[in-house]
Amino acid sequence: MTDPSRQIEERVVSFLDSIEADYEIVEIDPDFADTHNFCEKYGFPIETSGNTIVVASKRGAKKHSASVVRADKRLDVNHKVCELMGIKRASFAKPEETSELTGMMIGGVTCLALPTEIPIYIDASLLEQPYVILGGGSRSTKIKANPEVLKKIPNATLFDDLTL
Repeated sequence: MTDPSRQIEERVVSFLDSIEADYEIVEIDPDFADTHNFCEKYGFPIETSGNTIVVASKRGAKKHSASVVRADKRLDVNHKVCELMGIKRASFAKPEETSELTGMMIGGVTCLALPTEIPIYIDASLLEQPYVILGGGSRSTKIKANPEVLKKIPNATLFDDLTL
């Protein structure tokens, strides 16, 4: 039986290959998967890292979305994300909920392998970077890619005003 993390990593690579993306897989120590620790240990500028954050509605039928924002910015959950999701209240999904929904652990969540029913909102300022660092699907890998890859993600939309 294949490890679920390995299956997600393979889905990420398959997607990147299918769009002929310019990318590199960065193998990392899982203890340094969280963005700030990763950037510090491996010498990547924080502004090149794109965090994929899963958000959940607080009331009514459960709704989810994912947002990809520069690690040096804060996602505007209470206004922009709620507006995009068509809900009044939302919060960051709990780690267990994120794992159940995506099959990925916090620190490895990537917009490159999310279920297609989850809308993805992307901070357009990531496109201004020379490259973007994204989760690789597990806490053991990151993806260093040309930011243009973000434009090719199905169910993803770019926004100029996604952060505070």
